[in-house]
Amino acid sequence: MANDVNKIPEPIHPGVRMGHVHLRVADLDRALAFYHGILGFDITQRMGDSAAFLSAGGYHHHIGLNTWESLGGKPPAPGTTGLYHLAVVYPTRAALGDALSCLLAAGVQLDGAADHGVSEALYLRDPDQNGVELYWDRPRADWPVDATGQLIMYTRHLDLQGLLAAK
Repeated sequence: MANDVNKIPEPIHPGVRMGHVHLRVADLDRALAFYHGILGFDITQRMGDSAAFLSAGGYHHHIGLNTWESLGGKPPAPGTTGLYHLAVVYPTRAALGDALSCLLAAGVQLDGAADHGVSEALYLRDPDQNGVELYWDRPRADWPVDATGQLIMYTRHLDLQGLLAAK
């Protein structure tokens, strides 16, 4: 059967959602110190020194960490393919403000921060140099649209002091 590249596929089911991310890390304890100790994810299962699973809110796992192929390894070199970042959605602006406060208290450096119209986001790196985005979505009714109703996302300065004050 030939693959018909011109066939328009059916849209993906609207109930589909992203599941979890599973990261190769060089040092499991160091990664747990970040994802559990700083970001606050719960450890749902640990497999010795080789793997751990973390979640928020009692889910089985949102993040898997393992050293199966990466123990003591180095991050991918710039200019290579792979994960750009994982994104963690916070339920409110105040919760994102709390996360920012924890990052600052732990001395975690931000790569950036942005107001995208639909969301406000913090960008940083985990200890293995994986990109991490922490963000909250504005209510859909507040998303910026043009005169035809088309979504308009942008990247503007995020007021970090205002975000901290929201907590």
